[in-house]
Amino acid sequence: MKPTKFIIQASVIAAIYAVVTILLAPISYGPVQMRISEALTVFPAITPAGIPGLFVGCIIANILGGCSLPDIIFGSLATLLAAYVTYKLRDKKYLVPLPPVIANGVIVGAVLYFMYGFNVTGKLAIDMFICMLSVAGGEALSCYAIGLPLLKLLKKYEGLFK
Repeated sequence: MKPTKFIIQASVIAAIYAVVTILLAPISYGPVQMRISEALTVFPAITPAGIPGLFVGCIIANILGGCSLPDIIFGSLATLLAAYVTYKLRDKKYLVPLPPVIANGVIVGAVLYFMYGFNVTGKLAIDMFICMLSVAGGEALSCYAIGLPLLKLLKKYEGLFK
């Protein structure tokens, strides 16, 4: 792939991710969240430009969404890690949406727990696990219910991304 095409693809993915996240801010941010934009995390299975695109899009969305510095840093790094693993799993259709579910569930769940003091039982391990499970659940809905059908659609036009 030509460098210009790569940069354009990454930029478009970043822009769409950031815009969708911000437009749906009420459900995109906070201790209980479901980022519809996370459906786009299937893009690395189609084009490697999805890796930097999702990372930059997440950084932009987190900055403009008013997230705390730890959330901006660790949330964006979770997205980068998930995008890279998704790229590596690109030939395993049903595993493609799984890396964002795990990475964001664990990393973002922990960050949100410490940033928002999610306290239900008063026991750190249980409360943090509940927070992680909450984030992972929202991720699973976005990545599997929307992302997997999106992946199927994108596979039909995969040649456009080469």
